[in-house]
Amino acid sequence: MAANNALDRLVGLAMLILASVVFLYYTVWTLLMPFVDDNHPLQTLFPPRVWAIRIPVILLLLGGAVVGSFLSVVMIRSNRKKAAKAKAAKAK
Repeated sequence: MAANNALDRLVGLAMLILASVVFLYYTVWTLLMPFVDDNHPLQTLFPPRVWAIRIPVILLLLGGAVVGSFLSVVMIRSNRKKAAKAKAAKAK
């Protein structure tokens, strides 16, 4: 049990660090880099600014599609279970 707790804490720490790094990178890219000259070497570390809008939009669309698909599957399975129960009750 203690090994699972330690593993969970390690995975949680790794996820927290990854989320913090992504957040800081995106923040620097969108809020600070527009004020840096285009020929500065730091500009090579970041993609073009148009992707600062495209990436979140794409992620939101994909996330919405995944959530919608999950809800659809759950609703379809729930309806099948209700129909099977109704059919079984009718057969009695």
